[in-house]
Amino acid sequence: MLAVFLGSLFIALIIGIPIALGLIFSSIAMMFAMDMFDSQIIAQNLINGMNNFSLMAIPFFILAGELINRGGISHVIVNFAMAIVGHIRGGLGFVAIIASIIFAGISGSAIAEVAALGAILIPMMAASGYSKKHSTGLVAASGIIGTVIPPSIPLIIFGVTSGISITKLFIGGIVPGILMALGLAIAWLLVSRKYQQELPPRKSTKEILLAFKDAIWALLLPVIILVGLRGGIFTPTEAGVVVAFYSFLVGLFVYRQLNIKTIYESLVSAAKTTSVVLFIIAASTVSAWLITVANVPRDAINLLEPFLENPILLMLVINILLLLVGMVMDIIPAILIFTPVLLPITTLAGIDPIYFGIILVINLSIGLITPPVGTVLYVAGGISNQGIIDVVKGIMPFLITHLIILILLTLFPQIITIPVELFG
Repeated sequence: MLAVFLGSLFIALIIGIPIALGLIFSSIAMMFAMDMFDSQIIAQNLINGMNNFSLMAIPFFILAGELINRGGISHVIVNFAMAIVGHIRGGLGFVAIIASIIFAGISGSAIAEVAALGAILIPMMAASGYSKKHSTGLVAASGIIGTVIPPSIPLIIFGVTSGISITKLFIGGIVPGILMALGLAIAWLLVSRKYQQELPPRKSTKEILLAFKDAIWALLLPVIILVGLRGGIFTPTEAGVVVAFYSFLVGLFVYRQLNIKTIYESLVSAAKTTSVVLFIIAASTVSAWLITVANVPRDAINLLEPFLENPILLMLVINILLLLVGMVMDIIPAILIFTPVLLPITTLAGIDPIYFGIILVINLSIGLITPPVGTVLYVAGGISNQGIIDVVKGIMPFLITHLIILILLTLFPQIITIPVELFG
């Protein structure tokens, strides 16, 4: 059944069928293979797939990303990072990493992060003498931090699919996200050595304080989210509303970049993106239901049974599988399809489900910056007008860095589990 499902989905993608329709097509193929075709099953699961309160967070976080892009928040984040590290050799690269961490704590979307920061930073880095391919690669690699640091849309989807606490997943994602950023900083330090630029002068304390004053409204948002979630003031779903409303107020009254036109554009763009995401979620619910009915998780457990006695070895095997999946499938459908297959296996092996969720999301996030279906890779390449081959060459040092961090997290799960135990 798994071969029927993946084979029909692969055929659908090759001939250009959109992923949501491809999932429905592959579900129908499974139904015929099991001799149980029923259009009512498809309709019921499509509706049930979107009938989940926690999913309401997604449109609000997407809207927040649009308002941040158009409301001037991304610019003040970049200016603040420039004031701190812009004078250091390779400083613009460190600006990209710092800005990505801050932006990640607001939007939860890698694509929104790369689109907003790439449009500002890639031209600046190219004008300063850095190669476009390395500049594009760094911004793209920094962008996937947004899928790990809360409020992460992929972590929300994993939490909804698995029934695991989204708040605990958010807490579990903080340290891995910071490690990914530190790894990128070290990689960029090595890469930037060959570039010789005339560095801008160090900003005075007064200038840094002024940049901080301008950025304080943007910097407060991640703090509000974490304090609100940790203190039980609002749920992850309600956090989406808080982020969107706060971004709207700051963009309209503080930075004054929002107007009737930009607000309308933000609403339309958020609605389009949300409709695509929710349609994929609904379609994948049909697939997940059929995968369960066909006992695919049981077959997968039997297949991986030799590794159940060694959790680390099992996770290494799952890592290889997920990295391959991430190369050919976007992150949201991959989470929805493979969570019900792999979570029972890891649970049986005694692996912490929150740890597994973080590892799964990091694996599939790396897929966002690997060809042939790396959406973040294509967004970054489009912004910089670089061909995909050049972008891949530029991102390789940073891709390797992310893989090293992934191996580190796999070998030492305490990096994820201890913060969750302390603060979850």
